[in-house]
Amino acid sequence: MKNILLSQRKERDRLLSQSYLLRHSNYDFNTLLASRQIKLITGPRRCGKSTQALLMLQNRNFAYLNFDDNELLSHWDENLVMEMLGDVYPEYEYLLLDEVQNIDGWDLFVSKLYRSGVNLVVTGSNARLLSSEMATALTGRYLQIEMLPFGLAEFFEWKRVTPDADTVDVRVLLDDYLRNGGYPETLELRSLTGSYLSTLFDSIVLKDVAKRHKVRNITDLNNLSEYLISNFCNPLSFNDVAGDLGFSSVATTKKYMEYLREPYLFFYLPRFNNKLKLMKKAPQKIYVVDNGFVTAKAFSLSENLGRLLENQVFVELLRRGYDTQASLFYYRSRNDKEVDFVVRKGTRIEALIQVCYDMTMPRTEKREVDSLVECAGELKCDNLMIVTEKEKRVIEKDGYQIKVVPVRLF
Repeated sequence: MKNILLSQRKERDRLLSQSYLLRHSNYDFNTLLASRQIKLITGPRRCGKSTQALLMLQNRNFAYLNFDDNELLSHWDENLVMEMLGDVYPEYEYLLLDEVQNIDGWDLFVSKLYRSGVNLVVTGSNARLLSSEMATALTGRYLQIEMLPFGLAEFFEWKRVTPDADTVDVRVLLDDYLRNGGYPETLELRSLTGSYLSTLFDSIVLKDVAKRHKVRNITDLNNLSEYLISNFCNPLSFNDVAGDLGFSSVATTKKYMEYLREPYLFFYLPRFNNKLKLMKKAPQKIYVVDNGFVTAKAFSLSENLGRLLENQVFVELLRRGYDTQASLFYYRSRNDKEVDFVVRKGTRIEALIQVCYDMTMPRTEKREVDSLVECAGELKCDNLMIVTEKEKRVIEKDGYQIKVVPVRLF
């Protein structure tokens, strides 16, 4: 066991010796680390959680356990590990548990460490860490730091380009990001992005879903994941999905869709309604955590640039702290006009956001503006925006001012 921990220490030191782009965050790391609460960093696999944790703890005396290591998992002995940690990391002040959800009973293990006074930083790729298991074992004892792949602003920063001006370089990078997304390991190897993300997608489905939940019908699970990614940005009900795929059970379809949500692969956006019961019955729109997955895996007969831009805006709203349980929705009016995003702050509707890749055609502009204005009237909101690929102007309609914003400035 000591050899395994020594090997992991070498891995930790090697990772710390590399240079990284400091990710944008709403949190102050010094304040977080001063707290005795558990610092829980969650997000999809390979989005940079471990790197973020290492950067938080850089220049501090901390121990490291990586549960993505088969050697550690196969020889796991909790008491022996804790005894050896003190030898490998003398007088450590913090303990980083990386991908801790890979061990059975992880919540009890973390709870025990917390009660013994260990200052913990924990990473995990499964949303269950934020739901029943975490809430049951550690209610009120953890602070969540949610991470996603690089946003557009971080992508420009990585490329050392300022997006303020509409230049050729900016347009090239915008198109690159729209199609290939922001997974850190793909940013310098765009030619390999498709194969890398295809493999990662399959690995998440098999490792984080099928294996964890002991799914026996792998074919149906794979068909569902490919169906969802090919129908991104579309509203779907569980009955729609089960019918289109020929699944015999709507309940199983719903269960599998929830499984695919857990590792941050898919998100399901509800339709806003003041009546919760009606909101739960309405179809949900499907979004993907990164556009690169769409390009790598979706079956498509066209480029779908409009839907790619909508998906990009959705994920950016997640980065800003909106969530699909309480503050982020789509809306359809009584006359079946749709607005892509309703964002709320508390009980107040903060803004309505429409996404349209190209609004240069008058007919397209009329459709988008009319939908936005009608929904604004029903929802009593006058903060209206349309995000486009490159246009920037203000449209006035029926007493409303609509800001048209290029995505590089959004």
